[in-house]
Amino acid sequence: MRLAEVDGKALLRRHGIAVPRGVLLAAGAAPPDSAAAWPGFVLKAQLLEGGRGKRGLIRRFDKVSDFRDARRLILPALDSASTPLLLEESVPIAREIFLAIRIDGSKQRLELLVAPEGGENVESTARLARIPLDYAVRTTPEQIFAALSGLFPRDLAVRVARYAARLPQVFRSEDLELLEINPLALTKDGNLVACDAKIVRDDSADFRHDPDEFGVSRTLAAGALTKLEREAHELGFQLVETDGDVVLVTSGAGLGMMMMDLIADHGMHAATFMDNIRGAPDETMTERLKIARKFAARPNIKAIIFQTTIASRSLAERIDALTLWLAAEPLPKPLFVGIAAGHAATRQMTVEEAIEKLRALGVAAFTEPVALVKTAAQAVHRSVYSL
Repeated sequence: MRLAEVDGKALLRRHGIAVPRGVLLAAGAAPPDSAAAWPGFVLKAQLLEGGRGKRGLIRRFDKVSDFRDARRLILPALDSASTPLLLEESVPIAREIFLAIRIDGSKQRLELLVAPEGGENVESTARLARIPLDYAVRTTPEQIFAALSGLFPRDLAVRVARYAARLPQVFRSEDLELLEINPLALTKDGNLVACDAKIVRDDSADFRHDPDEFGVSRTLAAGALTKLEREAHELGFQLVETDGDVVLVTSGAGLGMMMMDLIADHGMHAATFMDNIRGAPDETMTERLKIARKFAARPNIKAIIFQTTIASRSLAERIDALTLWLAAEPLPKPLFVGIAAGHAATRQMTVEEAIEKLRALGVAAFTEPVALVKTAAQAVHRSVYSL
């Protein structure tokens, strides 16, 4: 789950990390009287995507009386006038710094990123320090200081090292996938203040945290779902809708990503990505196929690819359910099925018998994912060229 800035800063604040004073304003709300004493103001639309500055969704002004004008400039660039706005005090910045902790998946460890300048596209700067961190070992300032001594004056390097050494514990305790502070402001009076925060929490760790926290982020995430994404969630699985020409039906993120890559390698694009939801029903195949039929009715969709992989559930029951789905009403687009089943799943029906049963119904079925996708691609390309 990606956190909106206001929720990300609330997370930092509870770990004792300084952030600017701020107040969340609902649509039509005015600044509180206490804000009049702030030295300056920044008004920010609360969205889950980045690039707000480029889109004109962040406005700075000097007097609280200019709030209405700032809001008036932001509203036309928003998809919804009900989007909440974060009003913050302006921080007197002497220097901007970039700090981030992320998971280095290839090396299975944390990585601290530090740049002596903040701002957009900072990750591509040549002056970006990449410091490996052991997830299970407490990080100390001494581990970080050597890498920072070439980026900052010595006294500032010491302070940034101490600051950065606190972040891995925040990262671990909050089950984060990304913690980015950009900019970390060195103020004119010498303080370090997190002026913006991009934070992503691992969805699979939700059960360890308060389900009612981060209400702004949850509301924004729910509002960003398409109609079918929302319906899929209600049916018990996660759906991501993308621009594509093939409906992909799978279960599990790893299998889904592999199939998306195969589909792309054969000149097509998956229109769907499906994954499981923690705490959802064990079996949601019928529900996934229900959504697939709705996607297949769209004119841009050329085919449906269904790759099923089962270890111990009955293959016979799955094929029977698929047969009933096919018999319910004619499919608007051709269906291609891939089957992989463990020994325990084939006690009532072998994979070969399942394939023959589907082929008798006019459905192309395969045991090899590459053969499955290759055949689907040939059919899709023939249909495109025949138009």
